[in-house]
This record gives sequence, C-alpha cells and structure tokens, in this order.
Amino acid sequence: MLDWINPNQISFDACVENFLHQRDTPRKFLERCLEVIDKKEPKVKAFVYLNLPAARRAADQSTKRYRAGKPLSVVDGCPIAIKDIISTQDMPTQMNNPVFKGWQSGQDAACVAALRQGGAVMLGKSVTTEFAIGYSGPTTNPFDASRTPGGSSSGSAAAVGSGMVPVALGTQTQASTLRPASYCGAVGYKSSWGQFHMGGIHPLSATADHLGIIGATLGDVWRVASQISLGIGSPGQPFLREAGAKLPAARKPKKLVRLYTHGWGEIDPHTEEAFESAVEVLAKRGVKIVSRHSHVGIARLEERLMQSVAQSLDIVAYELRWPYQDYIAQHGKLIGERLRGLVKKAQQMTPKDYEALLQTRETLRKLWAEVLGDADGCLSLAASGPAPRGLEYTGSRSFLVYASWLGLPAFSLPVMQSQGLPLGLQLIGQPGVDASLAAVAHWVMQ
Repeated sequence: MLDWINPNQISFDACVENFLHQRDTPRKFLERCLEVIDKKEPKVKAFVYLNLPAARRAADQSTKRYRAGKPLSVVDGCPIAIKDIISTQDMPTQMNNPVFKGWQSGQDAACVAALRQGGAVMLGKSVTTEFAIGYSGPTTNPFDASRTPGGSSSGSAAAVGSGMVPVALGTQTQASTLRPASYCGAVGYKSSWGQFHMGGIHPLSATADHLGIIGATLGDVWRVASQISLGIGSPGQPFLREAGAKLPAARKPKKLVRLYTHGWGEIDPHTEEAFESAVEVLAKRGVKIVSRHSHVGIARLEERLMQSVAQSLDIVAYELRWPYQDYIAQHGKLIGERLRGLVKKAQQMTPKDYEALLQTRETLRKLWAEVLGDADGCLSLAASGPAPRGLEYTGSRSFLVYASWLGLPAFSLPVMQSQGLPLGLQLIGQPGVDASLAAVAHWVMQ
C-alpha cells in the first residue's frame, strides 16, 4: 500500500544541474513537456488555454542565460501551468464561467509576476471548477479517465500528474489543492494563510483563500514557493524561511499527532489499510505517534473541531458576497447554482453572526497551538480515498477543510496507494512554520 511512484513524473528540479553544465537546456525540457501534452491532453483535458509561442520564446531566453552561467532565479526555465482564476497579462482568465469567456486582465497576478521575473515559462492556463467552487470542468484523472482529478485545481493537478508540466499553481479555500494532488499522485502544498501574495487571484474568501502549489516532487514545489515569496513577498508577512534552491534539510520528527476527525467515517478498507501501513512505518522508524487515545487534550481538540467545522463554509459564504452578489444581479443564472446558494445563505447572516464565526475560529487556532505543543505536526489523509468515479463530484473535503479553515500549512505527499490509485498522506503544521513542516515532509518522502 506504500511506495507510490508516479510513472509520469517529470521534474524540473532534477534537471537544473544538467542545465548549468550544458547537458540539457530549458528549451529541450519544454519540448519534452509539449510532447506529453500532444499525446495526453486530448484525453486529460487539463488546459483551457496554451500559449506555445510565448513559452518557447521564454524557454529560449532561459537557455541563453544558462549558457552564460547567469540564470535569473531558482525557477529560470521552469514550465508552469496557471490555474484559470489567476490573472496572466498575455492569456485570458476565464474562471470556467461564460461571463468571463475571453476576458483578459492585462496584468499578471503577483505570484505570476514573481515567477515570470525569475525566468519561469508560463505555459498555459489550467482548468478550474467555476470560480474555484462551482461546477466542474472537463478534466479527467490521468490514471483513470472515468474518475475526477479532484477540484477545484483540477487541471493543475492533472497536468502535473500526467507529466505535462513539473509544477502548477492552484488555490485552496477548503480542499482545492491537496485533494487533487492526492488524486493525481503529485505533491501538494498549501501555505500558512497570508504566506503568499494573493493579488490578482480571483477572490472567494479573503480569510480562507490560499495559494497552492502542485509539483512532481517536493523540490519542484519548494523552488516555486521560494521564488514567489522572495520575488514579491506578501504584505505584512515575513518571507518564506529557508527559501532557495534546496529543500530544508530533512528532519526526522520526534512526535506526530494522528488526527481522528469526521472524515474517517467515509473511508474504505483499502484506504484505511494504506494509512495504517504509513503510520506503522513511521512508528517503526522511531517517530512517536500520539492520538486522542493517549492524550485527553487531543480528544478535546478533535471534538471542538468537529462541532464547529461547518462554520468554515459559513465564513466563505459571508466573505464571497462581494463580488458574487453583483455577478448574480447582473448575470443571473449564468452564475452557477452553488454560488447562488452561498450568496443567498450569506444574505441571511448578520454582522454578529460573522463576528461569532471569527471568534470561534480564533479560539480553535489557540487551542490547536496549545494542544499540539511540541509536536512536529499532524498526520491525516489528504483525501477520503482514491479519486471517485465521475467528473461532476470532485471528492470529499472532510480531511482538508481543517487546515484551510484555521490557516495552517499542509502538504499532501504521494506516498500511498489505494486500489492501484494514488493517495496522499497529509501533514499539517503550526501557522507560519512552513519551512519546518517542509523539513519533516522531506524526511517522510525519503
């Protein structure tokens, strides 16, 4: 049930040394990606827009810089897919909604600007669910076309999982980066809230939206995260610690907390066996695994989390009134049913209701920090099983919503399988210590 290896994997991180020593070039790397796209895109349908002339020009410019020994950054020459709610100056940003068909902002989102300035190759826009929360797009799972790739970062995960690109940008408000990463056999990273600049990313929830990164390897993810942080920063926030070309050194965790939350009622026996095997391997390597069965505080935390978790969507609903209330007024049923329902719900809420939601969340954040104490992180699943059949339903968010709701850093690590399909192991940390969690993830992946 362990040792999942994605046979499609194409890593930029693994090729940089060859670029520096003239054994390979970014243009050749891009062409290898395009060969995979030509072969698989008709079935996977990961992209809504490709800008191949611009991508080839950017790859050629990067090749010249490597030949001169002067790459611009740790992502110079890296082909990247951009989720289609993230603005790009040279490509449409269409949100999978007819109102925005062909719409161009004329400006890069902050994260895209940081990557472009670092020499990354903006290859195309990847399919999203409607506004990252509504109806699904046409993307299929790269390992079984009858199954969902997950959502809402559907195309980003499928593009990486199928080997079309080494890394892609996504977003997560509840489960939208880590769940598709799990389904598609890729590494997923959702930062601490506020770690990355969200300018130019179409909003859902101002206090729950996170930038997400999906990559073939942890090294690919860390390079892109580092360049976004160092290249643009995030207002009022410190830069990503240990940002750079190299991952934070692998660090064996002394203690990990195993979380039991309401998602455990959804899993199948194969998924349970895979997770139990992973926990057993960690324990045999000398990691202390603690849970509610041995720690009263953890049991209390889990009870409080499960009692209040539905409030996470209430916060999203209240905060998306702008701009979606206006969209609905102007365009009616061109805005999907789910969004219309959330706006209707928000209109029934009062300012006192919203203040109470924020207070509950803050109380739980403090309780999380208190209970976890000196633990190196929490262990859970990154999905309730392998990707479900069908494309309309993008999967349960039960295991993912907690980290998003509380603004905690989290990784989905592709180290398990269930029924022959990939399944991610989720690591969740304390807010603001993303690098420390990455060091633990590095050790787990090894």
